[in-house]
Amino acid sequence: MQFLIIVKASRESEAARLPPREVHEAMRRYNDEMDEAGILMAAEGLHPSSKGARIRFQGGERIVTDGPFAETKELVAGFWLVEVASKEEAVEWAKRAPMEDGAELEVRQVYLAAEVEKMLAERSRETEVPARK
Repeated sequence: MQFLIIVKASRESEAARLPPREVHEAMRRYNDEMDEAGILMAAEGLHPSSKGARIRFQGGERIVTDGPFAETKELVAGFWLVEVASKEEAVEWAKRAPMEDGAELEVRQVYLAAEVEKMLAERSRETEVPARK
């Protein structure tokens, strides 16, 4: 199972301020630990929303809004993509992250292509019209 551990943005991340050196070093060690455990697939930080854009799809239109975006609590500052046996294991790894006081992480399971194909096949079977005799 793959899980995305989402790092919620903060005022500091939106201002492109790096965490203190000791937090940054602890994060590097944490990433190394997950890599050595064989679960880390990706780990990245994101530039502030001021360098981003949002695209809204409405009535056939694509409406582009450049950042920054007002609601910091709704933004993503970075992520880890891990492959583990369960949500509980992903949560346990997330709890070990060396985050600053007040930080928030969110753990979400990733839909794998095989899962989506299975769901589509099940939906297709549910909507099939039975053959007449």
